[in-house]
Amino acid sequence: MPKEDPAGPEFWERRYRERVTPWDAGAVPAEVRELVAALAPRQRVLIPGCGSAYEARVFVEAGHDVVAIDFSEAALAAARVVLGERQAALRRADFFADELGAPFDLVYERAFLCALPRRRWAEYAERIAGVLRAGGRLAGYFFWNESERGPPFGLEPGELERLLEGRFARVADAPAQASIPVFAGKERWQIWVKAPGTKAA
Repeated sequence: MPKEDPAGPEFWERRYRERVTPWDAGAVPAEVRELVAALAPRQRVLIPGCGSAYEARVFVEAGHDVVAIDFSEAALAAARVVLGERQAALRRADFFADELGAPFDLVYERAFLCALPRRRWAEYAERIAGVLRAGGRLAGYFFWNESERGPPFGLEPGELERLLEGRFARVADAPAQASIPVFAGKERWQIWVKAPGTKAA
């Protein structure tokens, strides 16, 4: 495989073009369907690194205002096929650099943090806090693995807590009900609520 930096779009462009996408489950996980069913109407939802955007479709079909972003055009091409007539939710954007239309009620996380090199994780936590309204939620799957190699780059015990402390409180934590092979036995479904008074972007 190429040696591009996974922090940049070229790395992901090549993988989507060559269909080397072992992180793509090709389906919507049960926890996401349960979350969507429980949401208040018309939530503003951000999905960074949306990839093929299976989950984005479920949020859109439930009537939520979804912004699903990726900086890989090849990933967005795959997402357009999945979303069909609902592809207005898609945007080519850099999560860290572009204006995304904050504040959001919910950020959905799936294989985005673990796709980022660790040097960007503190920036990720700051940016998540910046785009969420007070009381907004970060919900999704987080990957633990003690290997330094990646992607996927795995969290160490206590590392996510250190990243989010002072900004968020965790309100849900459970093993993932079903994982694709690359994440099997190493990911958890978690929901974090943004603390009141945390500064927005």
